Amino acid sequence: MNKPLTNIILLLLLISCKLQRQFLPLKINETSGLEYYDGNFITHNDSGGEPVLYEFNKDGIIISEYEIEGCGINNDWEDITSDNKNFYISNSGNNFGTREDLAVLIIDKESDFKCKGQIQYKYKNQVKFKSRSKHPYDSEGIISVGDELVIFSKDRQNLVTKLYILPKVAGSYEIEPFHSYDVNSLITGADYDETLKLVSLVGYDFVEDGGESESQYLYTISNFNIENLDQSIIKKYKIPVGKAQIEAVKIVDESTFWITSEDEGNGLPRLFKFKI
Repeated sequence: MNKPLTNIILLLLLISCKLQRQFLPLKINETSGLEYYDGNFITHNDSGGEPVLYEFNKDGIIISEYEIEGCGINNDWEDITSDNKNFYISNSGNNFGTREDLAVLIIDKESDFKCKGQIQYKYKNQVKFKSRSKHPYDSEGIISVGDELVIFSKDRQNLVTKLYILPKVAGSYEIEPFHSYDVNSLITGADYDETLKLVSLVGYDFVEDGGESESQYLYTISNFNIENLDQSIIKKYKIPVGKAQIEAVKIVDESTFWITSEDEGNGLPRLFKFKI
């Protein structure tokens, strides 16, 4: 069921934030998700990329490539999360609100990255699929919480992020938001640490005329509990980086985060270590 926006104050914190940078290969120039795997990272490209997961190390060197077969093309892979058995790839990019084939891909870690099925879904409140630039039916963040997946929307219409729940079971589902955060930006990636009960989001300013944003943000949501999200505490940090489009985040600890940025057509993609 729909719930009202959380009544919170977003704190824009700038003092003592630190950023370390590592360039990444052009093969992952549209890196759009980030996960851990065997002491390294897993990432993928977004719209138009190959249906491949790339394993790379902290020095930015690609170690392995895993072609994902049986799950279709990479329509617009936007984020990745995992549990002990599977990766879950969110094939959810929907910039213009026209897609009717949104899905989360279930990828078996233990069987050579075999596609085990798809969690297909549609938004219950979406009845029109006409192309438009402002709408609430896009999402680029996904996390794994117990037996469920939580999707974070990217909303150019209201600049909030709405939360949706999906089961980790292949099938077709109709979803509606159960909570929202008033982030005043466009959310592009998410991560969750169960031990810390901490969610991290990344996003950027919405530019009305379609120009380039100069402001990138990291959010922390502490005391994250699906059963009682009104008690969660959200904070907002400006990431001290110039031209970039940050698309993914992984939690290291309460104050340290890995984040990746696309190349933006003017250089190389990057891996950052951000300390708040």
